Parts: sequence; C-alpha cells; structure tokens
Amino acid sequence: MNECYYDKRMDFFYNRTKTDTADEWTGAQLIGVLCFGTFFCLFIFISNSLVIAAVVKNKRFHFPFYYLLANLAAADFFAGIAYVFLMFNTGPVSKTLTVNRWFLRQGLLDTSLTASLVNLLVIAVERHMSIMRMKIHSNLTKKRVTFLIISIWAIAIFMGAVPTLGWNCLCDITVCSSLAPIYSRSYLVFWSVLNLVVFFIMVVVYIRIYMYVQRKTNVLSSHTSGSISRRRTPVKLMKTVMTVLGAFVVCWTPGLVVLLLDGLNCTDCGIQNVKRWFLLLALLNSVMNPIIYSYKDDEMWATMKRMICCSSEDRSQERRSSRIPSTVLCRSTDTSGHYIEDGIIQGTICGKGDLGDKGNS
Repeated sequence: MNECYYDKRMDFFYNRTKTDTADEWTGAQLIGVLCFGTFFCLFIFISNSLVIAAVVKNKRFHFPFYYLLANLAAADFFAGIAYVFLMFNTGPVSKTLTVNRWFLRQGLLDTSLTASLVNLLVIAVERHMSIMRMKIHSNLTKKRVTFLIISIWAIAIFMGAVPTLGWNCLCDITVCSSLAPIYSRSYLVFWSVLNLVVFFIMVVVYIRIYMYVQRKTNVLSSHTSGSISRRRTPVKLMKTVMTVLGAFVVCWTPGLVVLLLDGLNCTDCGIQNVKRWFLLLALLNSVMNPIIYSYKDDEMWATMKRMICCSSEDRSQERRSSRIPSTVLCRSTDTSGHYIEDGIIQGTICGKGDLGDKGNS
C-alpha cells in the first residue's frame, strides 16, 4: 500500500523534482516581477470593474451578449485576485507552503482559466443562436442568462478543485509532475489537452460564423443603407469576440503546451526555464481584454469615459460647493455666472453623449 504525504510541506515535493525556487525568484528579479505584477493586477481590477459598471449602467448593453461579456470581465477580475495570491505565495515562499495552501494557490488560477474558457464557449453558442438568424442579439431571457452565468462559475470552481478532490500524487509520488509537484502528470495531460481541444473547437466555430456573416452581408448589399448598417452590427460584435478569443488563445496556449510537455514527462524540454514567463503572458490576457472591449466597441468606450469624467466632475463640484457660501458673500453676482459657465462647459464635455441621446429620442 502506498504511503500518503498529506502532512508534508511543499519543500519535500520541490526537492524531489529538484526545482530550486529560491534561485529563480530572488533579488532584483523578484522585485521586478512583483512590481510588474502589482501594476498589472491594479489595472485588471480597475479596468474590468469599469467594464462591468458600463454594462450595468448603459441600458443599451442590457442584452445576453453584454451580460456574458461582463461575466468575462468578472472572470478577469477573479484572475487578478488569483495572481495577487500567487505573488505572495511564490518564489522562496513556495517551499514553506502547506499542501492545502498550495492547492488553493493553483486552484484559484485553474478556476479563473476555466471561467474565462467556459464563458467564451457560452458566448460562442449565444453568437451562433443570434447570427444564424441574422439578429444582433439572441432571445435568451434574463433567467436563462443568469442560469448560464451560475453554471459557468460552478464548472470553473469544480475544475479548480479536481486535484484537491483526489486527482493528485500525494499517495503516489512517482507520478508527480515537475511544474506542479503535487499534481499527477496524468491530470496535467488531461487538463492541457482538454483546454487545447476547446480552443481549437471555438476557433473553428467562430471562423465559420464569421464567414457566414460575411457571405450574408454581401448578399444583402443591395438593400437600403439603413438595413446594411443594421446587418453590420453583428459583424462588429463578432470582430470583438474573435479578437478576445484570439488574445486568449495566444496568451494561454504556450503555458498549456508547457504543462502538456511536463505531463508527458519531457525532461529535456527546458520547461523550468520558461514557466514563469508564460505565466506572465497569461496575466497579460486579463489586461488586454478591457482594452479590446473599449477599442472595438465605441459605445463601451464612450460609456467608460462618461463614468470617469462624471466621477471627476462630481468631486470637483463637491469641492466648489464647499466654497460657494463664503464666495457669494464677498463677490458680486457675476461670480455666480462664472460658476454657471463652468457648469455648462463641464456638463457639455462630460454629458455630451447623454445630450446626443436626448436629441435623438
């Protein structure tokens, strides 16, 4: 009967795989990685929060596609939390971790990846439902979208917990991997192959949908300009999703390939030398997504700018209002005109999107 090592600390497993974590993350290199990670994690939190707030605030985004897009931003936000936890539990600290804390560290990363991947898969289904009918949005109800979002997170949490539930090497250390010293190599093969296959399926599906939309758009080119404009909207949404998917595949594929090589016990592949750089590449994916949303979707960018601008205006108005009583007593009525003029100018800059909407209504 095999002996189990649940009570061992991680140094026992790292020493078995001859992984010297202390030399990899020390001195200037460790400080650089921490500064780099901290900056991008802050950006991930702020930018993805803006995306979620924009979907909640702007009624034009109250459709299944944008709800799922907001959930994808939530997955990126969760990834930021996972990376923060990783930063404080990596390097020399890795060897001092208990088995359960190490499982938590890796489980957070696996959960964030799965949440993003399954969310992209659900978006693919939603786009297929709508675009094959040449509609901008599908007919999914809010209840169904809510159920889908809950299901996405349930699947993500389950997949992140699979090694903790038993698929590990704590009772058979001969099958332990090198990159993940308490993960079974068979699990790494399963995990990486599953994700790579889903990547391939989604890429094929999106390319097929995009070709279908382009073909239909060309057929309808003889219609009125208003109709053509309406038909181009699904194409714009598809370009956004395909760009997000492309960034996801590019950022995560190298890391998954490295995990696959480790699972296949490739001892001459030099995977220890590249693992941390591929992890940083995966981190960049959560940074890129909010930039893609704002760059590809003019309405999203306008909403985010409006929120930032109006937040700044509210703070400046609060500061001015605290000075108005003393100013009014000391100055002539022309001063109030000055405040009104400031208000008009700032209101025009900050709220011109709203004024335009009212003018069109």
